[in-house]
Amino acid sequence: MIITRTPFRISFFGGGTDYPTWYKENGGSVLSAAINKYCYITCRYLPPFFKYKHRIVYSQIESVDKIDHIDHPSVRETIRFLNIDKGLEIHHDGDLPAMSGLGSSSSFTVGLINAISALNGTLKTKREVAMNAIHIEQNMIKENVGSQDQTAAAFGGLNRIDFGGAKEISIKPLVLSPNRLESLQDHLMLFFTGLSRDASKIAKEQVTNIKNRGTELKLMHRLVDEGEAILANSRKGLDEFGKLLNEGWKIKKSLSSKITNPYIDDVYKAGIRAGALGGKLLGAGGGGFILFFAKPETHEKIKSKLKNLLFVPFRFDHLGSRIIYTGNDFEKF
Repeated sequence: MIITRTPFRISFFGGGTDYPTWYKENGGSVLSAAINKYCYITCRYLPPFFKYKHRIVYSQIESVDKIDHIDHPSVRETIRFLNIDKGLEIHHDGDLPAMSGLGSSSSFTVGLINAISALNGTLKTKREVAMNAIHIEQNMIKENVGSQDQTAAAFGGLNRIDFGGAKEISIKPLVLSPNRLESLQDHLMLFFTGLSRDASKIAKEQVTNIKNRGTELKLMHRLVDEGEAILANSRKGLDEFGKLLNEGWKIKKSLSSKITNPYIDDVYKAGIRAGALGGKLLGAGGGGFILFFAKPETHEKIKSKLKNLLFVPFRFDHLGSRIIYTGNDFEKF
């Protein structure tokens, strides 16, 4: 039996430039961080005593004989991609709800690749896991997803990720002093709006509009440089980072009519009025989690103002997708 633990992520700047239709011609970058909220995948070979070959347990339970009969797209295509013939039992557990803007679907795929590969005795590097997950989601499932979520989930950490060129993805960890890193985390607040949505459907309009949003996407790419520069300058306060998030949110809203709605706009305005310097809705938009950047002394006021939303404390994860259990006390069937 193998158990993997894979982090979710928050993205600060550059979202939208990580779609292949954009970065293969123009390049792209994001500034993001993995967080200590996780997707857990338990995987084992299924003993041949059952009427079915595969059993998959998530929000539903599937018991099927053939890969083609598996409804869960990531499970189906990952098993197919890894060319697994033996029966599998797969269980999923998550710290936070799916379809909420934290890259949960990609964390699932990354964790599943890690688990099945380990079970099959073929451990993969973080880059291999990320690239495999990108291929499965974009080319096999054909979802409207970018390439940042899989990379952040596989590698963990606070990173600048560049897209395009011969390597397709390049990861640059942002090395901050312990005090600077702690201060950054202390300024961040995460709230659940209570709305879930299908990121692929939300992103479809954005992908379709990419050719008409060149100016906006270039601006979002530039914000990655500015955000990185602010964090790297330890002599400069972090207020500018929060204000930059606010600028990025304004640009992001213009990419698609489905990114925000009146309810989300009201939540964002309430957070700003209560003292937040900036923030953004995470992920493709339409719902999920909203991130605010605020001085620690204003947090209680913001939480009081947004008391109807679930506040979720978090810290950064620096390890990425990991195998946390390997059981060797059983016979393979």
